Amino acid sequence: MGDRFDARYIKDLDSMHFIMPFMYPDRCDNQAFFTFKIDLTNLNAYLKKKCESDPEYKYNLFQCIVTATLKTITLRSKLSMFIHNRKMYKRNEVSAAFTVKQEFTDEGSEVLAFIHAKPEWTIDDVHNEIKRQLKKLKTKGEVDDSTADIDVLNKLPKWISRPAVRFICWLEKKGMIPKSLVATDPYHSSVVLANLGSIGLPNGYHHLTNWGTTSMFVLIGNAGRLPFFDNEELTFRDGVEIGFTVDERIADGFYFSKSIKMLELFLQEPELLERPLNEKLSDEQWAKLK
Repeated sequence: MGDRFDARYIKDLDSMHFIMPFMYPDRCDNQAFFTFKIDLTNLNAYLKKKCESDPEYKYNLFQCIVTATLKTITLRSKLSMFIHNRKMYKRNEVSAAFTVKQEFTDEGSEVLAFIHAKPEWTIDDVHNEIKRQLKKLKTKGEVDDSTADIDVLNKLPKWISRPAVRFICWLEKKGMIPKSLVATDPYHSSVVLANLGSIGLPNGYHHLTNWGTTSMFVLIGNAGRLPFFDNEELTFRDGVEIGFTVDERIADGFYFSKSIKMLELFLQEPELLERPLNEKLSDEQWAKLK
């Protein structure tokens, strides 16, 4: 009773999480934003070795961040929760979505990539899945399923398409939208990632949306030389800034803090990405999150 096609309805909530969706029903009014820097010294060395295994389509920073994010969400179950129509849900799977620019021109089309992660996946599986989708979506004229559906609506007369879109929005709000319409909709994924560095931009901020179910955004800035403090000494090393936007209603600040530190750990010790997404941390690794 109350379950969705993509999530399970959570009935047993503490009083605070039960009342919050009624007090603050809109996701956009309950977003928290964090930003942090990652030292890429270890990760760059790791990527140099990994690239030797696939010269045609090399491993890169974005794939590592996608894998680290999926692994963090898999191990931190509250990050898979979302609030929709004043109810709390737990996703049936961990997924990630991002936009693909078919051509780096003003006229180049944007299409959507959607990754359905499996618990046993490692960085190699994520790498292969991103490679597969990019090869398809980078082909001129190819579109994802959600974009294709929207194109159909856009070609209809406006007196038909406008009420149709309003009806679809009503179905989505009630949790009754057909799965096919949101199969590759990024706002129905666990996390949306935006690689701003790929278009030469620094790290920024991205708001959540009331449409859909996504409770998390991850933004990746332009990698380069960044300042780091070691024992009160300033040094410049290869680094990247990452932005993290979350729906603050799904967990408390302590839980988010641990989750971000876990994501940092996976990027600072990238060999952990070779392990399955659902492999838990050891006691020694947990101690590093303090």
